[in-house]
Amino acid sequence: MKWNFATAGQLKASLRAGEVTSAELTDDAIARIEQDDKAINSICVPDFDRARAAARDADEARARGEDRPLLGIPVTVKECYNIAGLPTTWGIPAHRDHLPAEDAVQVSRLKDAGAVVLGKTNVPLGLQDIQSFNDIYGTTNNPWDQGRTSGGSSGGSAAALASGFGALSIGSDLAGSLRTPAHFCGIYAHKPTLGLAANRGMVPPGTPALPVGLDLAVVGPMARTARDLTLLLDVMAGPDPLTFGVAYDVRLPPARHERLDDFRVLVLDDHPLIPTGAAVRAGVNRVADALVDGGAHVERHSPLLPDLAEAALLYTQLLFSSTVARFPVDALDQLRARAAELSADDRSLAAARLRGMVFSHRDWMEADSRREAHRHAWRRLFAGFDAVVCPITPTPAFPHNHSPALEARRIDIDGAEYPYFDQLAWAGLPTMPGLPATAVPTGRSPEGLPVGVQLIGPMFEDRTPLRLAELLEDRIGGFQPPPA
Repeated sequence: MKWNFATAGQLKASLRAGEVTSAELTDDAIARIEQDDKAINSICVPDFDRARAAARDADEARARGEDRPLLGIPVTVKECYNIAGLPTTWGIPAHRDHLPAEDAVQVSRLKDAGAVVLGKTNVPLGLQDIQSFNDIYGTTNNPWDQGRTSGGSSGGSAAALASGFGALSIGSDLAGSLRTPAHFCGIYAHKPTLGLAANRGMVPPGTPALPVGLDLAVVGPMARTARDLTLLLDVMAGPDPLTFGVAYDVRLPPARHERLDDFRVLVLDDHPLIPTGAAVRAGVNRVADALVDGGAHVERHSPLLPDLAEAALLYTQLLFSSTVARFPVDALDQLRARAAELSADDRSLAAARLRGMVFSHRDWMEADSRREAHRHAWRRLFAGFDAVVCPITPTPAFPHNHSPALEARRIDIDGAEYPYFDQLAWAGLPTMPGLPATAVPTGRSPEGLPVGVQLIGPMFEDRTPLRLAELLEDRIGGFQPPPA
């Protein structure tokens, strides 16, 4: 199992050089999963027979002279993506037998690029938690501390990558679901610009796989190195061939800079609505120090930065307005009654969640208008800066908490308790305006847990934070395997 922690780039070079076959890589990955995943529980739907067949096909294709972007490289796929012949449940017990008839568009792109799909990775119930557990597949543990969460909702993918189960994975992100698991497990992930990568077939079970645009949510790549994120994003990027793809091809602009000393970076570690834990603040400062040492222009404040409190409240309202679309009428009436009791000057995130859940269409249109004002403010900011560095969540991975009353849960930040969902404030910062954000590991906490930060870039300039992630990886190191 010597290949398990190799990067996709390294595997690609070794396959081209004839140093290894895809069949050998696939058998290696399967052996490691069978040996180690009993403790981690990240691969919830193995597909080993078809993976071995795909690996043989990849080797035969290479022998014929083919060389596709991911030819022969073992990968995993988040459970929420449709794969023909495999269950797509989103962790919902009522749909445990749902078998889609065709692949999601991103699964098709993986296969067209030559990737070997090992299986599907675990998720929380309905993808609606910062952890990954459900009554069908059980709990995914953090490879660094099995008593802690791997994150959610792409926690299975992050744990699989950290454990050496495949070189790449694809996930999705609405509330930090790519970036938070990456931060908790010590890997890399990239939340693309909203709309950059087609999402058809990443739908709840029983829902038609139609080419619809999503509000806030994106699909994106996960890897053990920043350069592998770019490799996978190039496979994923592009409009749906059934809609915009009829007329448009994607052509991302190059990174603004190639050298670290040309970058202008704004570094943030304080949020007005939730404190930043000491371990995460230290991670932000490690990145800031590396930027300064590398000659980058670094600032800690800017009058051009959009108001963080308003951004968090607006994100929260938009996010939770989508969570109640299928609630029964009596449940909505109860929510409206609770919302009517809120004080007009209650500007807490809890109040924003409740108000969002009872949004009228008029309310949503007003919120969307305010979002456009924030997008314009970000454009002004990125005229003077190339990237923003900030936390993903206030803490490293927290202990498993399976209390069914999500609103009653609390998150511990340096000994003080805060509402569980308040920790989404940082993750929502780039999500609300649709900006790209790259999660990068920065080292470990005093308890030995991974700590990551996110690099936010200008809209549709995804290569800029990705390039900055590569340069930081060279200076501060990147992924390290968990202790055996």
